[in-house]
Amino acid sequence: MKLGIVGLPNVGKSTLFNAITNAGAESANYPFCTIEPNVGVVAVPDERLDVLTKMYDAVKTTHAVIEFVDIAGLVKGASKGEGLGNKFLSHIREVDAIIHVVRCFDGTDVIHVEGSIDPVRDMGTINLELILSDLEIVDRRLDKDRKLLKGNKKYEAEISLLERLKATLEAENPARSMERTEDENELVTALTLLSEKPVIYAANLSEEDFENGIEKNTHYQALRTQAEKEHAGVLPICAQMEEDLSSMEEEEKHLFLEDLGLKESGLDRLIKESYRLLGLISYLTAGKPEVRAWTIVRGTKAPQAAGKIHSDFERGFIRAEVIPYHDLVECHGLALAKEKGLVRSEGKDYVVQDGDVILFRFNV
Repeated sequence: MKLGIVGLPNVGKSTLFNAITNAGAESANYPFCTIEPNVGVVAVPDERLDVLTKMYDAVKTTHAVIEFVDIAGLVKGASKGEGLGNKFLSHIREVDAIIHVVRCFDGTDVIHVEGSIDPVRDMGTINLELILSDLEIVDRRLDKDRKLLKGNKKYEAEISLLERLKATLEAENPARSMERTEDENELVTALTLLSEKPVIYAANLSEEDFENGIEKNTHYQALRTQAEKEHAGVLPICAQMEEDLSSMEEEEKHLFLEDLGLKESGLDRLIKESYRLLGLISYLTAGKPEVRAWTIVRGTKAPQAAGKIHSDFERGFIRAEVIPYHDLVECHGLALAKEKGLVRSEGKDYVVQDGDVILFRFNV
């Protein structure tokens, strides 16, 4: 999974990237300090792996990973090539989902490119540039289909869909907000529109906001209200605090979060929200050599899940021996679980569930 961190210049993108990846992207108080996208790979926290590693005395533990891409700051006119617009648009096209960092804290220490703090304006600036870029793509496809229509009536339905899509974009609404059927969704997905990508708005707050209660921050409230209209999620986060947390030992980090009334870091919350947004789950494999998490899309069937390990597993799939994680832990291992009949043999139509511990049988 690849997530692109975007936003206007100086809203905290690179600070957040540094915090969650420890990759050290340059962070400075001027626009465009991130010119080429910085990339960092982060292990997905999963306590289940720790439990299974101890149970099996495993030699190796392998977590699922997320790739974060810190993309250069955007300004008005990016869709026309202003600033680093062309680079921004090409880099964002390659990610699975967008983490849109929006500044919600006051203060003059860090200069805002627009000269004032207004999260709704800021989110609108970037959304509009994505929409304008998408409009060009839709217009080109419409022109092509209208020419083909003269000799082939099958393009009528496609033209009708594209016209609805164009109207949505012209109303400054993202493509993802338009309702459509599954068949229509295939065409829209094939267009690879930027405003079709799932979005999480990361509301960058100050540490004082978390201490005093984030609900008191009017910028955050305004951002959340606007995001609800787009059917998008908002994740309150403090980029500077996350950067401080990244350098702490586990015990110190736990105490720090506890003092703020938080159960987990912003990174952990961001990963969970990203999985939810993209409809992702993890199944597990466990044994003495290795305990490992494998990320799949919710609804994936057993042979395709097996293919995540190796294409031979999918091609020669025979069956999957499955036990839910909690049942395995309660039985303290496979031996008792098998005695109790908790290990199931599943075929090609089995839909893998989050937390399934699976042994695949295959023959090639």
